[in-house]
Amino acid sequence: MAIEVSIESSPKKVFAAAMDWPGWSRSGKTEALAIEALDVYAPRYAVVTRVAGLPFTIPKQADLHVVERVVGGAGTAFGVPSSVTELDRRAASAAEAERLAAIVGAAWTVLDRLVAGAPAELRKGPRGGGRDRDKMVAHVVDADAAYARELGLRLPTPDPEDRAAVAAQRAAMLAVLRLPSDGTPLAGRRWTTRYAARRIAWHALDHAWEIEDRSVPGPA
Repeated sequence: MAIEVSIESSPKKVFAAAMDWPGWSRSGKTEALAIEALDVYAPRYAVVTRVAGLPFTIPKQADLHVVERVVGGAGTAFGVPSSVTELDRRAASAAEAERLAAIVGAAWTVLDRLVAGAPAELRKGPRGGGRDRDKMVAHVVDADAAYARELGLRLPTPDPEDRAAVAAQRAAMLAVLRLPSDGTPLAGRRWTTRYAARRIAWHALDHAWEIEDRSVPGPA
């Protein structure tokens, strides 16, 4: 199973992203470490594809093939995959757009499931920081509202505790992502359909996995 990977580099952080699998993107201090992290997270990403109802075989690290390298910016260094790549500008047929949207929807479902099983107070990070569960959920909802604007949607930011409003925002975003695309930016802005899918799914999963990791006790 060959996986096409794009590398987005900055002096402080490097992202490796599986370009046909939105949300499967990890970072490291170097390209090698980013690819290693991508490989390590493959089994966790397989949970997302199962929720989406898509076939996915966990690859070996040797199956991760770098096909594109781009220079990142301040966002990359901060810890966000921020560059729209040439692979992001590929067209997406109706079937492919539906597949991308299914993965984004599954990323949100995985997040919701992990939130439901998480304690309100999460274990602190290595430097003693990190948001607790409810603040992290609110952060994701706020970010999704900003992402919706990148899709050309003008929606009020929902209250994170209003599940119906959050679901409505997500449904509107998925409706845009399901539309076939010729690869041009959405709504005359910057994001393409493929980039939007991988950015939105990455953010949801990054925090979902953080919640999962910080829900368990640390070493004594």
